[in-house]
Amino acid sequence: MPDQTISCTYFEQAGPQNTLHTLELAKNRAQELEISHVLVASTSGATGVQALSFFPPQNLVVVTHSAGFAAPNERELLPQHREAIERAGARILTAQHAFGGIGRAVRRKLGTYQIDEIIAFTLRVFGEGMKVACEIALMAADAGLIPVGEEIIAIGGTSKGADTAIVLLAANAQDFFDLRVLEIICKPRQ
Repeated sequence: MPDQTISCTYFEQAGPQNTLHTLELAKNRAQELEISHVLVASTSGATGVQALSFFPPQNLVVVTHSAGFAAPNERELLPQHREAIERAGARILTAQHAFGGIGRAVRRKLGTYQIDEIIAFTLRVFGEGMKVACEIALMAADAGLIPVGEEIIAIGGTSKGADTAIVLLAANAQDFFDLRVLEIICKPRQ
């Protein structure tokens, strides 16, 4: 591919106020690059429902927190959002975080960080949404919901909503260092 000049949107602040703009920018870039696989992180499912207006449901995977993430036995994905996403034909992935499973248990019990959480902290130097976007790509690849080695769009955020979108080559978690961030579509500047 020849050299390219591609615009990147930098939001003044992180947060859910950027969600619709992030989804629009990601949709436009997906169309330009003819990318069919799109991932969006969504805790309650609200961002996943919003993404249905931007992407064909058969190409959309909504990635949620694992059950018990916030509290034992609790599912944060709201039933009405789950129903809307599934009714539209999009897929939902609820799985353990790639950067916080057993390593988080070791930290909580023994007070020491493991490599998965160190990787998460390192990715956060680019912003929380960047960490989330890379993490959900690993999770979706491990679940077989996206192809490894193909360009996809991953959308993450800071706390709630979406404020980061990237183009990346997906990889499985055990091949993390094969994951490649190819483009940053948008992210918060601070």
